[in-house]
Amino acid sequence: MSLNRSEKEAVINEVTSLAAKAQTLVMAEYRGITVAAMDQLRVKARSSGVSLSVLKNTLVRRAVAGSAFEVAGDQMTGPLIYGFSEDAVAAAKVVADFAKTNDKLVIRGGVYGGKVLDENGVKQLASIPSKEVLLAQLCGLLKSPISRTAVVLGALAAKKGEGEVAAA
Repeated sequence: MSLNRSEKEAVINEVTSLAAKAQTLVMAEYRGITVAAMDQLRVKARSSGVSLSVLKNTLVRRAVAGSAFEVAGDQMTGPLIYGFSEDAVAAAKVVADFAKTNDKLVIRGGVYGGKVLDENGVKQLASIPSKEVLLAQLCGLLKSPISRTAVVLGALAAKKGEGEVAAA
């Protein structure tokens, strides 16, 4: 299906606005995936705040020109699905999790922080816990010394209280 000039400009403008907001871009080859599987992937992506689209590579190259995602221009070949996310790990996590259960989806690469990622880089990015989990871990680390001190002081107070009861 061929797009006319105004449709191409609309696609370029949409991808440019996605790229301006996004922190991460993930690209994956989707040859041989069924429509039902692709729909499942899109539903999962939508619920995770990831914009997932099958786009013409030349239009994406034009749209990301001048942005941090421009460095992946040489990887944009073949039938690709593009995932943009504002959350640093969301796009990588959605695509990597889906690729574990569907061997037809092949991760080609991505971009994070202006640096090109290969397949392993995308998988490593996907293995990073979400922001909420990291904040909970940080709170646990900050709370740990305080709670340990409270336990020790409580044990000392109990021991001292036992000594006073035995003396009386």
